[in-house]
Amino acid sequence: MIRLCTLLLLPMTAAAQPAVEQIAVIEQDRLVEASGLARSQIHPGVLWAMNDSGAKPRLYAFDATGTHRGRLTLDPSKNRDWEDLASFTLDDTAYLLVADIGDNMSKRKTLSLYIVEEPDIEADNKVRSEPSWRIRFRYPDGPRDAEAAAVDVEDGYVYILSKRSLPPELYRVPLTPTDGVVTAEKLGQVRSLPPPRRIDVELAPKTKDWHWQPTAMDFTDDGRTAVVMTYRYLFVYRRQDGEAWFDALNRRPDVISLGGFRDAESTVLSTDGASVFVTTESKHPPLLKALLPDTESD
Repeated sequence: MIRLCTLLLLPMTAAAQPAVEQIAVIEQDRLVEASGLARSQIHPGVLWAMNDSGAKPRLYAFDATGTHRGRLTLDPSKNRDWEDLASFTLDDTAYLLVADIGDNMSKRKTLSLYIVEEPDIEADNKVRSEPSWRIRFRYPDGPRDAEAAAVDVEDGYVYILSKRSLPPELYRVPLTPTDGVVTAEKLGQVRSLPPPRRIDVELAPKTKDWHWQPTAMDFTDDGRTAVVMTYRYLFVYRRQDGEAWFDALNRRPDVISLGGFRDAESTVLSTDGASVFVTTESKHPPLLKALLPDTESD
């Protein structure tokens, strides 16, 4: 049951909003439904992306000009409903994490996270690789849809934010290899994202406007900054020393409007945490960029 009256809308910062600007068009012909972005841990300025459900299990690399830089096929695996992408470095090895966590009908009993070593794309433009390990997990409170995942290497967890729950719910699973199916730990509700009005919920099936739903999430490598994206906005969080991610994501965020850009489902923070990149679900999608506000949340 949806109980909108129980949702808490935190006030947002009144600082001037930075603009999201298009900086390039991604030239890769096969990237037609980008559903995840990650920064390269090997090549500064290079990003990785992948398509949504049903596509071939491939990742595509490109730079800030949109120029194709390489392709990685994850084999054997299946793109059942790939929804987010992350990168991290562990024990001096660079990895990419593919989050197969989409579940529109909330029927999947188990979900998968594929971790693959990031290839040196300058050495080989087309690479095939098997996952270094796979994490299979379930939710403690039944199936649910999610499109947002991020990695914190220091505390050793993958964080997942649900999409259709009101308010969204934050979970985490261990990053390192485990046997069998892991039960995700539920951390609680993230109430810093503005809830929809009742009329929004009632009209959404007709208008196809689910603007309040989180579609992507990313953490900087230093664990200081997080971004959560909905269909209309980017919410930027500054994490304090020793603060848990659940507490950080429930603090007041900085807000960046996506303006007139539609169907945005992928975002990633820059390596230095000073800017954020976004792309949309379309053929030759635009690559968008915004500088993050200098002011920190209270």
